[in-house]
Amino acid sequence: MAVQSSPSRRRFLLGGLGLGVAGVGALVLGWGVLPPRQRLQGSAPLPLQDGAVALNGWLAIGTDGMVILAMPRSEMGQGVHTALPMLVAEELDVPLTSVKLIQAPMDKIFGNVAMLKDGLPFHPDDQGRMKTLAQWTVAKAARELGVIVTGGSSSVKDGWGPMREAGASARAMLLGAAAAQWQMPAAQCRTQDGAVIHPDGRRASYASLAQRAAGVDPGTPVLKLPQDFKLIGQPAPRRDTPSKVNGSARFGIDARPPGMLYAALHLPPRLGDILAAFDAAPILAMPGVTKVLDLTPHLAQRSVSCVAVVADTWWRAKQAAAALPTQWKAGPQANLSSAGVYAEFARLLDSEAGHVYHASGEVEGKVAQGLRQVTAEYRAPFLAHAAMEPINCTAQVKDGKVMLWVSTQAPGIAIDVAAKVAGVDAKDVAIEVLLLGGGFGRRLEVDMVAQAVAIALQCDGAPVQLVWTREQDTKHDMYRPAALARFTARLDEHGRIASWDNRSVSGSITHQFLQRNFGLPGAGPDKTTAEGEFDMPYEIANQRIAHVIADSPVPIGYWRSVGHSHNAFFKESFIDELAHAAGQDGIAFRRAMLVRHPRHLAVLDAAVAKAGTPPPGHAHGVALHQSFGSIVAQVAQVSVENGEIRVQRVVCAIDCGIAVNPNIIAQQMESAVLFGLSAALGGEITFKEGKVEQSNFHDYPVLRMGQTPEVETIIIASAEHPEGVGEPGTPPIAPAVANAVFSLTGKRLRSLPLRLG
Repeated sequence: MAVQSSPSRRRFLLGGLGLGVAGVGALVLGWGVLPPRQRLQGSAPLPLQDGAVALNGWLAIGTDGMVILAMPRSEMGQGVHTALPMLVAEELDVPLTSVKLIQAPMDKIFGNVAMLKDGLPFHPDDQGRMKTLAQWTVAKAARELGVIVTGGSSSVKDGWGPMREAGASARAMLLGAAAAQWQMPAAQCRTQDGAVIHPDGRRASYASLAQRAAGVDPGTPVLKLPQDFKLIGQPAPRRDTPSKVNGSARFGIDARPPGMLYAALHLPPRLGDILAAFDAAPILAMPGVTKVLDLTPHLAQRSVSCVAVVADTWWRAKQAAAALPTQWKAGPQANLSSAGVYAEFARLLDSEAGHVYHASGEVEGKVAQGLRQVTAEYRAPFLAHAAMEPINCTAQVKDGKVMLWVSTQAPGIAIDVAAKVAGVDAKDVAIEVLLLGGGFGRRLEVDMVAQAVAIALQCDGAPVQLVWTREQDTKHDMYRPAALARFTARLDEHGRIASWDNRSVSGSITHQFLQRNFGLPGAGPDKTTAEGEFDMPYEIANQRIAHVIADSPVPIGYWRSVGHSHNAFFKESFIDELAHAAGQDGIAFRRAMLVRHPRHLAVLDAAVAKAGTPPPGHAHGVALHQSFGSIVAQVAQVSVENGEIRVQRVVCAIDCGIAVNPNIIAQQMESAVLFGLSAALGGEITFKEGKVEQSNFHDYPVLRMGQTPEVETIIIASAEHPEGVGEPGTPPIAPAVANAVFSLTGKRLRSLPLRLG
C-alpha cells in the first residue's frame, strides 16, 4: 500500500504541531498561505473488484448496485462502521443496508483532521482571531500529514464534511448521467433508494448509470439541509451486531493466514529492566517450540527489552516463554514507587508555577483581601486500559514485503514502524485492519506491531501471531497518567466564587507519544494535561489554571477521555466543595455560573429533572463537564452498603450537536459511564520497587454485572455540528459519585479510586 507521507516530512510537520500555538506562526509561512488540500479525490484509484466503478476517492458503485465505501476508521465498539456509512447513505439516497465497507487505502484524504485540530489549547469560549488562524493552519497541516487514526471521539466529527460531500458528489454525477441518457435537465430528476427517477415514471438504477456517471463533472457538492434528512437522526441498528452475535466477526486475534506460527513474550520483571542473558537450550527442547529470539536489538525505543518464544500453538509458546531462564540488568526505575511519584508531584507544585493555560482577572491582591479562602488537594492514580481483546498482532515478512493483520487505531503509524523494523520501504507494507475488541487509546500504540515484525523477520517467511497475556497487558501498558491538583478559591459575602486558582501536575502523554512513535523530542505545553481544568464553562471573573509537566518514569499513553478523565473529577468535586462551603445547593451553585452558557444549562437541567428525588437511604451527586466538543451532565444515585459504595442509577444528558444515530449515542453513554465507573470505584495501578503490583482482573477490577447501574440517556436536540460521543460520558461519573457520597456520608473523597475505608 502507498505510504501516507514521507517520514521526514511527517516528522517536520508533527514537530511544528507539537510546539502548540507558538508553532502555528511558523507553519503559516510558505505552504500555509496556499489553499488547503482537497479531501474528495484520492491520489490513486480505490482498490476495487468485479467491475465496480469509483465515483470519487471515497466510494464506488458495484455492478449489483451496492455502494462500496472506503472506511478509514477502526471499529472498536463505538459504532463508526454504522454512523459513518449513514452520512454517505443520507446524501446518496440509498438504504443503509446498501452500503458495503472496504478498508480505505493509505491516502491523505482519509487523514483525521478533526483530531489534530482539537489538540489546540484554546478555551471553548474563545472566538478570537488567533484561535481561528490556529485552527485553520493546524487543519491544513493535518491534511498534509494525512494521518489515518481513530481516537479523540473525532470520527463522525471529521467525517461529517468529506463523507457527506463524497455522497453528494456521487449523487450529482448519477443525476447528470441519467439526465444525459434521457436528454433532459438534471433538475427534473430525483434520487431514491439507489435509483434516479423522472416524474414521467422512468427509472435508472445507480448500477446502470455508474459507468456514464464516472465521466460527469459533479461541480461543487450541494449538501442536504437538516430538515431534509431521512436517515441522519434516526436510531439505526448497529451493522456489526449480527456478526458479533453469531461469531463470524473477525478481530485481530482471529487472523489465521496459512502456515501461521504462534509467539509469546518473556517480558522484564520490573519497569525499564534490560535483558542481560537467557538460556534457550531447555526451552528449545520443549514440545512444539521452534525459536527463542532476543528482540531487544531489533526494537530500539519501540518496545521494552524482551524475548520471544515461537511455537506451533500459542499455549505451548506461552508455557515455554514463562519457563525461560533469564537474567536482567536493573534499569533506572528499579526503585520506582507510587509514593515516590506523588512526592515528586508535590515537590514540583511547591517549587514551580507551571504553564498557564487560561487566566482572567486576578486571583491575588485586592480581589483576595478579606474573603473566605477554601483550599483542597486531589489526586488520581495511573490506570491500565484493560481492553477485553488481549494485545496481539500477526505479521509476515517475506520476499522484502511485510503483511500485517492487526486491530489498531493507527494503521499509518503501524505501517511506518513495521517498515522501520523490517528495513523495507513503507510502500512494501500492507495491512488488514480487523475489528478491535476494545481500544480506549491502547491500540494507538504500536509496540505489539514492532514486536510481531521483529519475530516474523526471523521465521523464514512464515506468518506469526503474537499474543500478550492479560498479566503482561496489565504490567506493561502505557498507562493513564497519575496526577495531583491543588485548588485555592475565595468566596465573596454572597457565597459566589470571587477567585479560582488551580495548579496540577502530571506527565505529558503527547511528549512520550511523539518520542515513542515519531522520534520527536517532547517540548512545550501539552493540552491533554490540563484539559477539563482550563476549559471549564463556569463564569468566574478571576481565574488562573496552570499545569506543571513532570518527566514521567512510567510509560503513559492516551486513555479514554485522556486528561478529562481525572481533571473533571478534580474540578467538579471542588465546585461541590465550594457550594457546600457557601451553604448552597450544588445544582443552584452551578446554574448561577452558567448564565451565558444556555446549552450547558439545558443539559444540566435535563439530567436533574429526569433524575427526580433519590429514594430513602440514597443520595444524588451531580457533575457537569464538556469534553471533545460535547456537553454532558450526570446525576448518580448512590447508596453505601456494608461500607461499600453502590451506584444504582445514572441519568446522563448530552448535547453533542446533531445526533447522527441516537441509538449509538445512548450505547456510548452507557459504555462510557461503566468504563469510568470501573475506574472510579476500583481502578488503580501502583508501583513498588519498580514493579506494577496489579496483574489481572482480580486486583485490577472492572464492574461486574451485579454492580452495573441503570443508565438513562437524554439526548438534547441540536442543529450544531456533530461533536464527540465515545469519550465525553466518562469524565463526569467519578465526581458525580463522589459528590453523592459526600451528600450521603459527609466524607469528602479527594483521591481516586473512591474508597470509604
